[in-house]
Amino acid sequence: MPTFIIEREIAGADRLSANELKEISARSNQVVAGLGVPYKWLTSYVAGDKIYCVHEAESAEIVERHAREGGFPANKVTEVAAFIGPQTAGA
Repeated sequence: MPTFIIEREIAGADRLSANELKEISARSNQVVAGLGVPYKWLTSYVAGDKIYCVHEAESAEIVERHAREGGFPANKVTEVAAFIGPQTAGA
């Protein structure tokens, strides 16, 4: 299943309380459960006025549907072309 990076512009995202982040997470989980298609939220990063999310879905359209139904912005949805990290450098 393709992996997508979602950039969400949310003013003051880095100042959201733990409870507010918990509520957002719970809402996202509810929407995922109700989509009726394969979908997996892997992780999210809160940085400045943005939240960057990593999701697996069959298409960008389904990622955008998740955003609409959850009431979250999805300002930019980009399919991941490759994964790299320390492990890809070799020995």
